[in-house]
Amino acid sequence: MAQNRLAAETSPYLRQHRDNPVAWEPWDEAALARARQEGRPILLSVGYAACHWCHVMAHESFEDPETAALMNALYVNIKVDREERPDIDQIYQHALALTGESGGWPLTMFLTPEGEPFWGGTYFPPTARYGRPAFREVLTAVANTFARDPEKVAKNVTALREGLGQLSRTQPGSGIALATIDQVARRLVREIDPFHGGIGDAPKFPQPFVIQLLWRAWRRQREQPFRNAVLLTLDNMCQGGIYDHLGGGFSRYSVDAAWLVPHFEKMLYDNAQLLELLTLVWQETRRPLYATRVRETIAWMLREMRVEDAAFAAALDADSEGVEGKFYVWSEDEIDRALGGDAPRFKAVYDVTPEGNWEEHTILNRRRSMEWDEGDEAFLSACRTRLLALRAERIRPGRDDKVLADWNGMAVAALAVAGQVFDEPEWIAAARRAYGFVTERLVGPDGRRTHSWCAGQARHPATLDDHAHLARAALALLEATGDAGYLARARSHVADADRHHWDAAEAGYFFAATDTRDLVAPVKHANDHAVPSGNAVMVEVLARLHALTGEPSFRSRAEAVVGAFSGGVARNFFPFASLLNAAAFLERPLQIVVTGETAGRAELRRAVLDVSLPDRVLTEIAPGDHLPEGHPAQSKEAPAGTAAAFVCAGPVCSLPISDADDLRRELERQ
Repeated sequence: MAQNRLAAETSPYLRQHRDNPVAWEPWDEAALARARQEGRPILLSVGYAACHWCHVMAHESFEDPETAALMNALYVNIKVDREERPDIDQIYQHALALTGESGGWPLTMFLTPEGEPFWGGTYFPPTARYGRPAFREVLTAVANTFARDPEKVAKNVTALREGLGQLSRTQPGSGIALATIDQVARRLVREIDPFHGGIGDAPKFPQPFVIQLLWRAWRRQREQPFRNAVLLTLDNMCQGGIYDHLGGGFSRYSVDAAWLVPHFEKMLYDNAQLLELLTLVWQETRRPLYATRVRETIAWMLREMRVEDAAFAAALDADSEGVEGKFYVWSEDEIDRALGGDAPRFKAVYDVTPEGNWEEHTILNRRRSMEWDEGDEAFLSACRTRLLALRAERIRPGRDDKVLADWNGMAVAALAVAGQVFDEPEWIAAARRAYGFVTERLVGPDGRRTHSWCAGQARHPATLDDHAHLARAALALLEATGDAGYLARARSHVADADRHHWDAAEAGYFFAATDTRDLVAPVKHANDHAVPSGNAVMVEVLARLHALTGEPSFRSRAEAVVGAFSGGVARNFFPFASLLNAAAFLERPLQIVVTGETAGRAELRRAVLDVSLPDRVLTEIAPGDHLPEGHPAQSKEAPAGTAAAFVCAGPVCSLPISDADDLRRELERQ
């Protein structure tokens, strides 16, 4: 009889299931070979450690001996951590979408012994409810269909195989013009909730790449609706319940339209993206709310998310003690006991009432008291510190200690950018340590980069996103530190992506390496999901490398990627915000060169960092150093004995600017 094989895995999610009576197997050749040898269908279950409904289904079904016995009798049961194997998850999520079902986690897919999907769903309850059939009924019905109606299974397999075959097909076009991007922004701004910000209704996700697209449009066109939409969204998110007002950091999404009730899991990638967005918008607005949320969120990352005092863990769970949000919510009595005479003033600001605002408890939020007063903030901060200390005595949510290359790349870039803007060298130092950990430890025995590291083991082939985000992180560290070694590292990451992921036939990068053997279909796309598309990030990286080196091969490859997917943008622009942002950067990078005497360069550099410039490439060179061939400022020098900046939009550069205030004014006009 098959045994549960998950005890040997490093993934915290898989190890959560190691004691299930289900004979779970990891996705490996042994499990796939067993399915082929026995001719049995595969039940594939995909989830992740911080997923609330994954826990619910585990408790209801996978821990139930009768359900497990049925699963073991009928299927080869394979459990996958979607964060460890996003390549597997993407394929079967798409397969589920092809059946007309909405995706999500837990993902429950039924596969042939060859791994080809023929039916699936997400969460199934133990008894029929929520309009969903009972899980045991599903298990029996699918197994019966597989055994007794092979023609129906074959028909489904063929249809899904054809659909999956489109996953690697590009929709080429003639590129993406800035005018087109601005038209998209004008269309998207109409989707912003006029009361609470964000896109659409409940559930509501941060979608920082979409909000950044609107901010970039504001910087280009200065049309007030763009700015209003961004600030409305950020204000409501920063003051809503989706933000942890005691410990810092943003939850994955809000289950309501008003950002009050979060899905309490905290993901590293959400917080990294929001840090960059808040920093970018703060540079222009100087809103203390945004600066405070940046500082608090970074403090949370450094305090609670570090792995070996270097890299960053993947996520914090939504649940503690088996209850979603229990760690984070309060009763009025708890607030009264903790704060005493200060409680009434605090409760009025943070929406604390006898009846609570969620399931008879209170999710702290400031949606009804969003004003910012420095005098009040000192008092409120002291109250929050007392409550945070009290909360620290509770049983904490679980932490997923996986170190993921792509998510850490996002965190490194965010820390490097914020560290420069807010003049916090410790943040830049933390970014360097995290980058060093990932590049040194996430390497397989063959010398190739891996996607994941946990419990001392580097595992699973790197994805396109890993190479792209690590390259972007290296370029952010290059700007933050001036260390030219990071330019070489960025080149190396791009070379890895070119070697293992490039589609020489149709252009664009495959998500998984082309020599990955255990996938039923290749995937190549430029769609954003919870994270920016890897192809979009590569366009930005390649455009930045072209600006820094002058090498035309980087630009031509970036143009090829944009061209490969631009036809899809013309058909449906909603999933392509990151590609549109990258295409705008490729079209018109703003190259700023600070040169001349050391004593004056720091003030000019500070002036650059004071302005919100999404498409900025900042280069600082010492006297005697040279810009690459083809750089628009190549032949320009600071007047003798001074420092100066040159601002180059396209091929045209400004005269030398030696006064920091003049430089700020010039940059604000861009």
